[in-house]
Amino acid sequence: MEVIKLTFPLNIDKAVLPPLSMALGYFDGVHRGHQKVILEAKEQAVQKGLHSAVMTFDPHPSVVLGKNQKHVQYITPLPAKIKIIEDLGIDYLFVVHFTTEFANLLPQEFIDQYVIDLNVKHVVAGFDFSYGRMGKGTMESLPFHSREKFTFSVVEKFTSGDEKVSSTRIRKYIRDGKTVQLPELLGRFYQTEGIVVHGDKRGRTIGFPTANVDTIDEYIVPPLGVYAVKIKIGESWYEGVCNVGYKPTFNKEALKVSVEVHIFDFKEDIYGQQVTVEWHQYLRKEQKFTGIDELVSQIERDKQNAIEYFNKRLC
Repeated sequence: MEVIKLTFPLNIDKAVLPPLSMALGYFDGVHRGHQKVILEAKEQAVQKGLHSAVMTFDPHPSVVLGKNQKHVQYITPLPAKIKIIEDLGIDYLFVVHFTTEFANLLPQEFIDQYVIDLNVKHVVAGFDFSYGRMGKGTMESLPFHSREKFTFSVVEKFTSGDEKVSSTRIRKYIRDGKTVQLPELLGRFYQTEGIVVHGDKRGRTIGFPTANVDTIDEYIVPPLGVYAVKIKIGESWYEGVCNVGYKPTFNKEALKVSVEVHIFDFKEDIYGQQVTVEWHQYLRKEQKFTGIDELVSQIERDKQNAIEYFNKRLC
């Protein structure tokens, strides 16, 4: 997949691009509803003899247009989004740098410059996609703005449990710790990435060494508590149990939330490595213990509960 970063004014000549079938959207999470839009664009490309493409935007429009929100946490920060879209077999990904100038384009200007001028011959978007200044362009106005230069498909609402699958719904599930329910919406378990850093190394002194994962701050981290997780190190996946919290038994003054994974049957040195944590089952809330013995007993129970969870998944 070729990733092309676009700016305003447009910085690419359509003469260098093949005819495209393009999916339009922000696509945070690239959830099952998004995948339906993207795969429709891919299918139309096959049917019409075009190349497949996706257009997304960075940063999130609320960072640029919102008065109070200067930092947004994502389900899939841009590098993760690129990986998932590439895995869907798309030929081109256009990442538009979202600015106030770009946001002020009239709907017709957006279509002329960022669709027609990119040699797009077919457009696919969800029923609620909007474009142009103040979102005045809609899928109902698209036939007019197309100037008959391209055809288009509208993908209807995708639901799960009689409710629309949306990035907003998924963010709420993550923040509520409903991690085990996310595959129904995402089509996969929720994942975050980070670097393994040195911690206080107390875990190894009580028989439960942990990988202290400094999670990239663009990700939404599930709430405080203990989770059954998988962790990807290099190209291999391992099972483990993860504590999200402030380590109250040891540290009364910790300010930053820590993500610490005790990896089952693993003894390698992975400091400095980038890892992926895959969030499965919420096990219990974070709690403070009266002493080390009580803490060790609870961690052992957490470990057994996580092992039981993963064993059930294999059945």
